Amino acid sequence: MTISITRRDSAALGGDGSILMRQRRDHARLDTMMNRWLAGGTDEELDALWQDIVQLVFSHAFAEETVLWPLLRRVSPHGEELTGRVEEEHQAINDLVARVEKSPDDPRRTEWIRQAFDLVRQDIRDEEDELLPRLRDEFGDRRLRRIGAVWEAVRATAPTRPHPGVPRRPPGNALRGVPLSVFDRLRDLAPVGGPATRRASLIVSGAAGAAAVVFCVVRAARRPGRR
Repeated sequence: MTISITRRDSAALGGDGSILMRQRRDHARLDTMMNRWLAGGTDEELDALWQDIVQLVFSHAFAEETVLWPLLRRVSPHGEELTGRVEEEHQAINDLVARVEKSPDDPRRTEWIRQAFDLVRQDIRDEEDELLPRLRDEFGDRRLRRIGAVWEAVRATAPTRPHPGVPRRPPGNALRGVPLSVFDRLRDLAPVGGPATRRASLIVSGAAGAAAVVFCVVRAARRPGRR
């Protein structure tokens, strides 16, 4: 029987560094930030909070699609069906957030953001109740921690903005998405400005990150065994 990871303790999920605990922490952060946005505030506060939510949603989802869902399709007889459903949710979130970002003065913006939050919450439930427990069933604690480390490395260099045209599956998502992450992270820093050297250093780190993504994903895909 599939048991949701929602209320299981750290030891049952492979320890703090496991992919299951990393996922759950991100989900909890998103839930807290969405609730804060819905509670209201000044326009500046809500805009800054929205950008934080967007950055976490897209880096998190990209790492899932690059590292986790290929693994799940490989080990679970229902992996194709389960990951296909979540990928559809991710695409719907991507399209909706892109609409919000392109229409800052549209009176429907708040409604669209609320719809995006509903989709994110549904996605979290599907992942914690259906997909992630199957990784717990298939892999031991050490392997879950290795997967968590790879996922974290990919997330650190992932795109942080919506790109509706980027494929949802590797290798297409990495080939088209990783180069965009450099530009995304430049845009993320734009509100606070900075000298040209800061931008140059970010471009260099983005290029290094792209190489790290490819290296980590290939190693993870080739590593055999459950433990």
